[in-house]
Amino acid sequence: MEKKFASQADLAEKKTSFIKLSDNAYAYTAEGDPNSGVIIGDDSVMVIDTTATPAMAQALIGHIRSVTPLPIKYVVLSHYHAVRVLGASAYFKEGAQQIIASRGTHELIAERGAQDMQSEIERFPRLFAGVETVPGLTWPTMVFEKEMTIFMGKLEVKLMHIGMGHTKGDTIAWIPSQKICFSGDLVEYQAAAYTGDAQLEEWPTTLEALRALGAEKLVPGRGPALMNPKEVNAGIDYTKDFVTTLLQSAKEAVAAGHSLKEAMAHARSKMDSKFGQVFIYEHCLPFDVTRAVDEASGIKHPRIWTAQRDKEMWHALQD
Repeated sequence: MEKKFASQADLAEKKTSFIKLSDNAYAYTAEGDPNSGVIIGDDSVMVIDTTATPAMAQALIGHIRSVTPLPIKYVVLSHYHAVRVLGASAYFKEGAQQIIASRGTHELIAERGAQDMQSEIERFPRLFAGVETVPGLTWPTMVFEKEMTIFMGKLEVKLMHIGMGHTKGDTIAWIPSQKICFSGDLVEYQAAAYTGDAQLEEWPTTLEALRALGAEKLVPGRGPALMNPKEVNAGIDYTKDFVTTLLQSAKEAVAAGHSLKEAMAHARSKMDSKFGQVFIYEHCLPFDVTRAVDEASGIKHPRIWTAQRDKEMWHALQD
């Protein structure tokens, strides 16, 4: 009998933490599950990444309400993946007026949001608790090209698309006065980088643009909050190592004429010793290698993942 996705057997609940970064900023982390960010201004609240379902969003909303009664006016999508965005409807009852995303994220939702939603829910059921509360795709109500600034009272927050990496539309949230960054999945730490929809060649350059901001604290897409410049740089270096090692191994496999299964074995020979112990590595690696082989083969725009394509990929990798 064919093995199931590693993620389908991952049923253990993760401990969540609500960590104060400053009087205005908090990190919501969960032992390698997707993180969210919270920014509290003078008159309103911003949430960066909504959690996967409205039911799951209630825990984050509870934490926010433990520190402020202000309306949650802004919801920011760091990118389009279902696990990040499908909880958005929960925030309308909390005062949400705008769902904000980059142009690239809006384009990806239009192109592949429905397929991604089905694929992700089937891959990783634990991350979609209360999926029956999801009303459908999350659509931005406000879209920006490269950068926009929001003043939450006197607190300035910049939303920026500084380059492609995890997806073509990645958005970071930046508090300039406090040098605090919410990176979405551009940065991971102590967790595998999911690269199934990535622009791997560009990702390291985007990471260096992020480093140049000089963040003193950073909330990655997965993993613990990075609480000082040394930790921030470690997170950037870790992610850069992951994606460059992955792409280089795929280039070598393609040059050697390897099958996908052989490319996976080659990637493991380069990556397992460094990353095999981190969160969701076994879940991500099949998708990561498949995308890296595509990019190394000249497929610049990632192919759309569907539930059927997931199964075909998985079958090709089995003994």
